[in-house]
Amino acid sequence: MSTPVRTHDHFRLGLMFAIGSAFTFGMSGPFAKSLMGAGWSPTAAVTARLAGGALVMAIFATIVKPGWVREARTHARVVVAYGLIPIAGAQLCYYNAVSHLSVGVALLLEYTAPILVVGWIWGTTRRRPRTMTLTGVALAVAGIMLVLNVFEGAHINTAGVLWGLGAAVCAACYFMMSDAVSADGSGLSSITLAAGGLVVGTIAVLLLGLTGVMPLIFTANDAVVAGLTVPWWVPVLMLAVVATAIAYTLGISGVARLRPSFASLVGLGEVLFAVLSAWVLLGEAVTAVQAVGGVVVLAGLALARQGDRSAEVTAATWPDAGPIEEVAARG
Repeated sequence: MSTPVRTHDHFRLGLMFAIGSAFTFGMSGPFAKSLMGAGWSPTAAVTARLAGGALVMAIFATIVKPGWVREARTHARVVVAYGLIPIAGAQLCYYNAVSHLSVGVALLLEYTAPILVVGWIWGTTRRRPRTMTLTGVALAVAGIMLVLNVFEGAHINTAGVLWGLGAAVCAACYFMMSDAVSADGSGLSSITLAAGGLVVGTIAVLLLGLTGVMPLIFTANDAVVAGLTVPWWVPVLMLAVVATAIAYTLGISGVARLRPSFASLVGLGEVLFAVLSAWVLLGEAVTAVQAVGGVVVLAGLALARQGDRSAEVTAATWPDAGPIEEVAARG
């Protein structure tokens, strides 16, 4: 099989993983909100999500990759940093931002991560992104502003903005650190990084709760999902398995096959999927403005993709711009 065909399939598989990750991550908000409606604190919902996801991933990793613990120890620095920054750090910063800002503004600040990723690659490779790529980034962010309706009654304060930007930095680190994973299994695997990172993140968030930095309030009250009254463990299970274990694995696998700047842009689809999930699971209607915003986001993604297709082959270029072996060597 020729290299162009292999790299094309490599990209398509990565894109499927990235979209699947955005879809599953998008479900986390509605399920977490159903728990909060049942009396759970945000920190409790996050702890349950990460702990459940870590348990599921540990079992899965043990079955399909028995040596994952040893591999995690070998790459301890990356695994610990991943668990502390993109997982625990993002949760801490985001929920602190929400305590000061509207949810829409907090999400918008967190989703400026693609700009940070593009800027990081620009600075480290000393190669200016093409105008089409930059235009795509701008359009995608503008689309999110419409999807989240951030112009309607948004409240801004300095502390909240700083926390929101902190969440954006953590999100950017997720894409850059996930890019260190080898797509062909020759280096640190996505399964090991997801399982080990979730274990570290769970411990970190739990310690924050136990020390009183963020309150832990659990209840055994029933939750309401899609108009149905269900036991509390149903949304917890969905958060752990779908919105965490599956989402992180798909996300890391996708970034390993895509350029991180584009993978982060595809990740913006999480906002669209979150809106749709909220409509289906919580009955929150999608407005015309949000629909227009979704179209703008997709247009931005298309422009960013077209802009990067013609970029020169460098250490930070697209996997389909050169042999797969070059990309795997980076892992």
